Parts: sequence; structure tokens; C-alpha cells
Amino acid sequence: MRPEILNPLFVETDALDGVGPKLRKPLEKLGLTRVKDVAYHLPERFVTRRPIETLDEGSEGEQVVIALTPTEHRAARNQRGPYRVLAQDSIGNICALTYFGRASYTAKKLLPVGEKRWVAGRLDRYGDMLQIVHPDHVLEESGASLARLCEPVYALSEGLTQPRVASLVAQALERLPDLPEWIEPGQFDKQKWPSWSDALKLAHKGEHEGARDRLAYDELLANSLALMLVRADNRRRKGQALKGNGSLRDKLQLPYELTGAQARSVREIEGDLAQEAPMLRLLQGDVGAGKTVVALEAMLIACEAGKQAALLAPTEILARQHFETLRAMARPTGVEVALLTGRDKGRARESILMGLMDGSIDIVVGTHAIFQDSVSYKDLALVVIDEQHRFGVAQRLQLASKGKAAPHTLAMTATPIPRTLTLAQYGEMDVSKLDEMPPGRQPIDTRVVSQERIADVVEAVGRHMEAGQQAYWVCPMVRENENEDIAAAEARYAALKERFGDAVVLVHGQLAPEMKDAAMEHFASGAASLLVATTVIEVGVDVPAATLMVIEQAERFGLAQLHQLRGRVGRGSEKSTCLLLRGDDLSETGRERLALMRETQDGFRLAEEDLRLRGGGELLGTRQSGDTPFRVASLEQITKLLPLAHDDARLLMERDGGLSGERGEAARVLLYLFERDWGVQLLRGG
Repeated sequence: MRPEILNPLFVETDALDGVGPKLRKPLEKLGLTRVKDVAYHLPERFVTRRPIETLDEGSEGEQVVIALTPTEHRAARNQRGPYRVLAQDSIGNICALTYFGRASYTAKKLLPVGEKRWVAGRLDRYGDMLQIVHPDHVLEESGASLARLCEPVYALSEGLTQPRVASLVAQALERLPDLPEWIEPGQFDKQKWPSWSDALKLAHKGEHEGARDRLAYDELLANSLALMLVRADNRRRKGQALKGNGSLRDKLQLPYELTGAQARSVREIEGDLAQEAPMLRLLQGDVGAGKTVVALEAMLIACEAGKQAALLAPTEILARQHFETLRAMARPTGVEVALLTGRDKGRARESILMGLMDGSIDIVVGTHAIFQDSVSYKDLALVVIDEQHRFGVAQRLQLASKGKAAPHTLAMTATPIPRTLTLAQYGEMDVSKLDEMPPGRQPIDTRVVSQERIADVVEAVGRHMEAGQQAYWVCPMVRENENEDIAAAEARYAALKERFGDAVVLVHGQLAPEMKDAAMEHFASGAASLLVATTVIEVGVDVPAATLMVIEQAERFGLAQLHQLRGRVGRGSEKSTCLLLRGDDLSETGRERLALMRETQDGFRLAEEDLRLRGGGELLGTRQSGDTPFRVASLEQITKLLPLAHDDARLLMERDGGLSGERGEAARVLLYLFERDWGVQLLRGG
């Protein structure tokens, strides 16, 4: 149960003054549903504004405060267009105050024609006219109060303003309880960090260099401690020692020898399976490195021991592909492989459920349907969890109930992860790495092409399709954004469909799952020749005939994403090509990123380089998201602070009595604060 001292932080945001049903929606879009979320909604940056008398005194890109008098309101010609208020300074220079979306209603109230207002915001130029887009403040009285140092700038969603968010943050900070210190005293003194509550307050003011580091450290410590509790719990659990005799594996008729990395990984897994403590291992392999074969070897060991195995896939279409692949490879062994998804109904489903219960099905492949309450196993001993399903504790406890004893677990990921992030995301697991490619895989011809040559690229795609081949076209966003010139999948799809007709299909993350699956199946079957998509296809079905990929505005993607996307082609034995279209405003980092893509196809090296490039503080915006399981800690802070947090957690567990004692009680509060409390529940449940 959550410690009572934390209760003020976990009440919903409507406990704050001014938050009702109307304001709750834009807050929810930012993930701000509780007081704690608002307190941890840290500023993206801080601004210092300079007061100026006239627009002539300001520079483009500068944050200014200026007195302006509105002269005209210009509504947009369509709903998506900008709403502009023309205003003049004291000597008649004109500036446009520009608003998008519903903010135009605010502009009408705040900026009446003929009445002077003090306006604060970033001075920019649009065409021949100066403009301030979405002014941060509009006041009737003197703007002297706006020209202060270090004003926080928060991430917003439609319906929120900077003053409103700042007001809610101030209320949340007033509710902070006085929490016990969980950081090891020597570390705390060495770093000269403020207390937890002071760190939060200072982080919103930008007044203490170490405040944000302290908050990041707290999050990393909570994560490290929780993962250690998972690992300790796993060692205490009683599983089944699985010792295969090779009788099934010897029957496999693979068209190639295992690589050294595959053979090494199989040996590591075989060693884990032979132990009574349940295996908890991550199989990390580059795209096309042969993880499926290693997983099959592991599942056959379970079958040789008279047990069952299951493979959990993130999507139904990927589950079907795994099923077809495993069934074909396992056919010479005689083991029974079945597929179970949420789509299966009636007699077919009942037959599979009966086979799992009586043991006539040896290996089952499926989505989360394979762990529903209605599914029972005769003797499930190994679970393989594929791509992007990091093994959570809640899942593991659910799986444990399906076997006579806690099953062994093998998690797989095709995303090469830097060493630091492996510790952060998979710290409870042992890691096997596939760092060799199977023989016969040809390198992908990677070229960088100017975005200006897009017409030539479209013609090249057309010739490729006429030759009976398939292609991918990837865009950074789903739909166009008024504020940014970013290529959008929907607009590109419309243009390509006009050129190539029904041979083109569209897939993106905002489509309903059944529509997404239908489009992917249409492409995988060869009925469509060109798939336009966002990064949703980073992990997807293998289409051997797809030998060309176009990635538009490639500089907007991170290296790891580009590598994952490129890996969608080159799945067969034919030569494949990846065209990286670059924009004209290519930054130095963007140049380096694209140069690295041409230089190497080593996913592990690219992952480390990606962390280096982004860890330097580059704000990637649309280019990269969901990289880490952390809300507070940045990539740079993870690199710097995670080893310290990991050592601190180990000291707590091994030297300081774990979660008992004074510091242990404080650490328990920390786990609940960052909602890693499943670690506490494991300790309690034994």
C-alpha cells in the first residue's frame, strides 16, 4: 500500500484551483493527471526577455517585451490557417501577433483594437513582416514584470498557456510533503544536492545547477532498485530445470550453420534452462541477425524435456509471421506448433485450447491472447517475448500462474541498445548479444539524396515497381503541421496514390489496428507494391520482395530509427537500396548522422553513436521518441548518473538491509513515488 505521506501527490489535478472538465483534457494530453505529474512537469527551457521601445530595437529570434497597439484582426481563410492580429509600436512599425487553432478565441479577448497591450514573446519574421507566434504574455499594465531572468517555458497542449501552467505548477509545489532522504549519505554530501522538495522547486526556477540532476538520480535509483528486487525475487522462485537431449534439435534442417554469436547465445540459454531458478535473459540482436532460430533452439530444449513453450508477439500480423516461420523450420522435428490470437473463435479456438491443456500442442505462438484466464497449459516451462515487450513484472506474475512452476523467460529485441541504456531498461536480465550476421545477407546500398530531387526519386520508385519489386516510403509525421515544414505520410500517400493508383497503401500509428493489419497484409501478399508509412514499420512483417526504401527528411530521425527502418529491406538474398532524402537545412549533427548511415550497417555501433549525438543536448523533437522508460532523466543524465545510482541501489540491497531500516523505509517511499512499487510487492509476496 502506498505510504500515506505520498497521498497529496497522487490526488487528481482537479484538486488544483482552476482545473475543471474543460482544462483537464489538455492536461491529460500532456500526461498530467495527478498533482505529482504537474510537479514533475519541468520547464523545457528558460528565457530572459529584453524590454524594447520599438520593433527596430529587436533582433530576429530574440525574446522581447514591447508595448503594441492592435490595429486589425485578420481571420484565416480556413479552420487550419493562422489568425493574425496586426499591431503597431509607438512609432508605427507593424508586427503580426499570430495564433493557431482555438487560441484565436483568446486573441480576440486579449487584443482589442486600439488598446495598448504589453506583449512578451519571440520576435521572428514571416516573409516581409515581423511576427510573434503565440505570445507568452499579453498584459494591460506595464510589462516591466515580464522582463525578468529565467522565466520557465513549459511544454503546452492546445487550450493551455504558459501563465496557466505556471500557476498550476506553483500550486503543486505548495503541496509537496517533507519526504525522508533515500540517497546514501556519502553520495548526498559529495554531490552537494538539495533535498527532494527543494530540488523540485529549484528545478522550476532554474536556480541550482544540480537540482535536475538530483531529480534524475532519484528516478534512476528507483528504477535500479526495482530491477534488483525483480532479480532477487527471480532467484528465490522455484522453476523447472530443463535439460534437453538434442533429439529434436538434431532433426532441424537449417540451410546454414549457426553463426558464432548464435551458437554462443544458445549455449548461454541452455545453461540457464538447466538451472532450477527461472531464466530471465534478453536476446539482443541486430535486424536480421537470426534471433528466431535461437528462440526455436531454446523452445526445442523445453520440448525435449517434455514441456511446452510459448512465443508472445506484439501484433497479430507479426504473430502470424512467427508462426509460419517456426512451423516451417520445426516441421522435420515433428513438434506441434499452433497459433492463437484474439481473432480465433469457435471450434478452431476450442481445439487449440484443448491442445494446450492436454499437451498435444508443444509450442504456441500468439498475442496476449495466449495468457488470458481462459487459456490453460499442461506444463508451460518457457516463454519467449518478442520485440518491444520488455518483460514487466505484472506480466511475469501472470505467466508464472500458467505453469506448474515459474517458467523460464527469454525476451528478444531487434533494437540495438547502448550499453548504458541496456542497464537502465533491462537491468534485471542477463544479456546475450547477436553481433554477427548470417551468411548470405547482402549489405544494403545506402545513398543520401537531396529532397529537391524528389521527382526523380518518384520516377525511380515507379521503375522499381514496374520491375515487379516492392518499396517502402517513410515520412516523419502522420499529417501536416501548420507550424513546421515536416513531410507527412497522409499528404505523401495522396500524391503517390494519384501517380500509382491502388498499388499504394498507407500505414501509421493512428489507424485502427484492423485497418493497419489489413494494409500490411495487402502489402505482404504482393497485392500492393508501395507502402507509405511512419516509423510504425520499424518492427513489422518481413517482405522479401521489398528491396527499396525511401526515407523522407531523414535528418529528422535518430540513427537507431534509421537503422531499424533500413532493416525492413534486404530481408531476402537480392540487393536492396535505401534512399535517405535530406532537407536543405541540414545541421552539423544531421550531416554526421547521415554520413554514419552510409558508412556502417553495424547496429550496435550506430546505437552508441546515436546516444553520443543525442546525449549532447540536441533537442530532436519529432525525430525520436520513447527512447527510455524515464520521464525525468535525459539521455545525458542516464549516461552520467546511472552507474552511480546502480551502485547505490546495490549498496542498499547488500549492505544496508534492503527495504528494512531507516534508509530502507525511505527507499520504499521512493519506489512508490516513481511507481516502481511492484518491487515492494514482489518482496512482500516472496
